[in-house]
Amino acid sequence: MNKKIQRQAGACLFPFIAVLLMFLVVPLVIMIRASFADADDTGWTVQNYLTIMTQPFYYEAFKNSFLISLASSLAGIILAMLVAQALVRSKQRVQDRMMLFINMTANFAGVPLAFAFIILVGNAGILTLMLSKIGIPLLNGFNLYSWQGLAVTYVYFQVPLGVLFLYPAFRGIDKRWKEAALLLGAGPAAFWLRVGLPHILPSVFGTFIILFANAMGTYETAYALVGSNINLVTTRIAALVSGDIFAQPQLGSAMAVLFAVMMIAIVIIDEYFLRLVRRDMK
Repeated sequence: MNKKIQRQAGACLFPFIAVLLMFLVVPLVIMIRASFADADDTGWTVQNYLTIMTQPFYYEAFKNSFLISLASSLAGIILAMLVAQALVRSKQRVQDRMMLFINMTANFAGVPLAFAFIILVGNAGILTLMLSKIGIPLLNGFNLYSWQGLAVTYVYFQVPLGVLFLYPAFRGIDKRWKEAALLLGAGPAAFWLRVGLPHILPSVFGTFIILFANAMGTYETAYALVGSNINLVTTRIAALVSGDIFAQPQLGSAMAVLFAVMMIAIVIIDEYFLRLVRRDMK
């Protein structure tokens, strides 16, 4: 009977495994193979990787993506912690309604988000024109179509995503811990430093990595706002595959492989630090 149930369970998993193979494993294998192919696709070479590693243009793409992801993730995690803490201290009815709104905004990204920012704070945006009519420049000459504008747009979808992950961690802080700390003479700052932050630190580390990976992999929002004006990994890969002038899919595949290796390395480092934090907490 148990074997029959196991066979039925395996049969139910087969469609999922088939989809996983077709849309994840097979493209990954093709991408790795293409990254070692020469320009004519007739032989094997490592020239694609050497080109990426030696030309400053491609190094700049990785650098820009890393910096903008780091900046938006740091701002996003700090704001998400403040929002999650404020949310936990609100009434349950307010929490339920706010979580519905946060779920919606966390999924509002890509071209629609870029279009919304263009309508609001673009060169001819509603807020920009309203402020200019009363003689107030928008945030000291804020330019939406720049590195600065791209970072602000990234933060917009980073904050609600961070709140979704941190909200359960903040709810897990027992009120009795605060009461016990106050009875022992510890103030709010001492409580958060010695009890609260150590409790949520693993969640904060994990959420930061998710936000960083989310920012690194963003393509639609960046392309809709700045196109190729800012050299980013995702827009550069798309340009190499589709071809601004002529396509170089082998070079794009090599860049995608290096990008994947970098993200895997970041996740491994994050797991290592999480283990250290959990070990120190025991």
